[in-house]
Amino acid sequence: MGKYIDLIGKKFGRLTVFGVTRKNKKVHWVCDCDCGGWALVATSNLKNGNSKSCSCISRENSSRRLKTHGMRNTRAYKSWCEMKHRCDNSNFKDFNRYGGRGINYCSRWNSFENFYEDMGDRPEGTSIDRIDTNGNYEPSNCRWATQKTQQRNRRNNRLLKYNGKLITMAEISETTGIQPSTIRSRINRHGWSVERATTTPAMKYENN
Repeated sequence: MGKYIDLIGKKFGRLTVFGVTRKNKKVHWVCDCDCGGWALVATSNLKNGNSKSCSCISRENSSRRLKTHGMRNTRAYKSWCEMKHRCDNSNFKDFNRYGGRGINYCSRWNSFENFYEDMGDRPEGTSIDRIDTNGNYEPSNCRWATQKTQQRNRRNNRLLKYNGKLITMAEISETTGIQPSTIRSRINRHGWSVERATTTPAMKYENN
């Protein structure tokens, strides 16, 4: 086989050399692996450290990367999956309201672990909500919010100036006891001012 440096008995990573042969006219070493497997390795790959096992190290690393974080059945994980579907999956039923109009999520949230670190556990009765409904999913623009809060945060909600603040009809209704539909009708159909529409007690027929 010509001259070569004898490596039999030497150890490289998990590999212990026990035999020698030729492959494609080059010297290769037959190695036992600590895991119980074996490998046929070229001299250069042993010496430069490219080969340290029978490939079990690579399999272990892959398994480690794929290892579940143990939160697959949690509310937070489900919200993370739904967020990605909304932005990435054109077959998602509401894709046109999210990814279809340019809404995306930050690169940090490609990882559920990062998402969970930023958002924490999802409280019962809430879901993920973007504070700016035209903004992306990212830590500074997201919160866990109840359905009621999210209803108020819809893009098509009309904000009215009430007591010096811009708030929704639903919030004004809670304060005044006047139904949102009544306030809307008074302003849109009858041309009342916001002040008149929100301070005039509701008549019985208006709530029917």
